Amino acid sequence: MTPRAAVVVGAGLAGLTTADRLAAQGIDVTVLEARDRVGGRTHGIEVAPGRWIDGGAAYLGERHTELLSLIDELGLKTAPTTMLGASRFALGGEHATRDGRFPPLNAVALGDLFEQLEELTSAVRPEEPWLTPGAEHLDTLTAAEWAEQHLAHPDARLFFPLFLGEMMAADPADLSVLHMAFYLRSGGGLRYLNAFEGGAQQDRVAGGAHQVCERLAERLGVRVRLGEPVRAVHQDAGRVTVVTDQGSYRADVAVLALPPLLADAIEHRPGPPPHRAGERTARGCAIKASLVYPAPLWRDHGLSGWSVNARGPLLSTVDDTPPEGGPGVLTGFVTGAEAHRFGALSAGEQREAAVRQAAQLFPMLPEPLACHVTDWVNEPYSQGCYAALLGPGDWLAHGPALTAPHGRVHFAGTETSTAYFGLMEGAIRSGHRAAAEILARP
Repeated sequence: MTPRAAVVVGAGLAGLTTADRLAAQGIDVTVLEARDRVGGRTHGIEVAPGRWIDGGAAYLGERHTELLSLIDELGLKTAPTTMLGASRFALGGEHATRDGRFPPLNAVALGDLFEQLEELTSAVRPEEPWLTPGAEHLDTLTAAEWAEQHLAHPDARLFFPLFLGEMMAADPADLSVLHMAFYLRSGGGLRYLNAFEGGAQQDRVAGGAHQVCERLAERLGVRVRLGEPVRAVHQDAGRVTVVTDQGSYRADVAVLALPPLLADAIEHRPGPPPHRAGERTARGCAIKASLVYPAPLWRDHGLSGWSVNARGPLLSTVDDTPPEGGPGVLTGFVTGAEAHRFGALSAGEQREAAVRQAAQLFPMLPEPLACHVTDWVNEPYSQGCYAALLGPGDWLAHGPALTAPHGRVHFAGTETSTAYFGLMEGAIRSGHRAAAEILARP
């Protein structure tokens, strides 16, 4: 018998997608969100009246079919990511300006790096990474250890952590080689993930990706309850009780649409369910620092706003100016180990460090009008971004139970998707899967 009532924990893309699908089938849905906003790891920042940028997840490509379908259904539009002009590089020695995005490093060494990564990536079984040939070895080795063993040229060793920081918001010491290879394969491969035109970073949601969750929440109305962190889930007599600081909710089923570190922290009776995180599971290490200027002044000097830097805090920058026009926005990505250092600074120290580095990269820039820092590493209800980093042993220990329900409790979230893991597309696909599981319950 199809459940009549469901409680969904988490009002990010996965949770709201699940709830929207269930509500459309007549199920009485309640969504509980710990924050005072919906959106999860999407977050809009208004940089001028009616002009928004993404403090969290931002990019999408044409392969992200479920996200594109939802954007269209909700009456939203996409805008292309502009990358016109030269790039800036600070990879040791003098700052360099180059056409395109290929860094001024040894091309043979970087070619060898990417060939080795392609070989690892192509061997992964994306639907069941734990069954990948050699998984036992690949899941015990960190990416940092792999680099030490396989990267001989100093330019490859220099670029490798910068690449992982951009692609995965990862410190190589935090993740297993199996997870690195899986993530790159799950997202469409190295070339697709890394590309603007024709790739996973081709477009943005015009007006900000946060609007997707906001419009889903509007459709659900009073069924979305904010400021209610969930502490426990109890199952008895064919029902579930979801306990928050404000009270409890009874339903036939529950969905935990949460990052694994948060899902594992909830008390279960009976329980616990199989863990989705281990002692080596780490938070995705990403902080965005967005500097607002009167206009995108770098464009007047033939620059795209893109940079790659060996020293932080801004390990890369991108032109984040709203496509509708308005002020110029240069967003810096602080990733990997650098994110932990930057996150420990005061707000004033963060602004000073970001402004100083931006001025070194783009000397034409005046003092910014504003600096917006979105710290995902220390955000208690995200536990990192883009996604959790599965460390040594995680895939073999927890992968087979990734999506398995625990009685009447189901699981969603981008970390439960073997397609586009860590991306908005993966979150939506996980919501569709969880809703289908519930609708198919006997």
